[in-house]
Amino acid sequence: MSLRKQTPSDFLKQIIGRPVVVKLNSGVDYRGVLACLDGYMNIAVEQTEEYVNGQLKNKYGDAFLRGNNGIFKR
Repeated sequence: MSLRKQTPSDFLKQIIGRPVVVKLNSGVDYRGVLACLDGYMNIAVEQTEEYVNGQLKNKYGDAFLRGNNGIFKR
């Protein structure tokens, strides 16, 4: 039996349509539903909420987050 290593992109493609939390390098969290991603790990999130220091600051319908600005938490 062979185990195939999964890339981060493969993982993210599997969770499209599910709730995610993206933490930016600045410390701001974006919570919403993962809509899609591209080869550069840029992502689109729907029903997005922005949290600063744990407090809700804004709500967005859709948000586009650059892949080099954050990390995923699930």
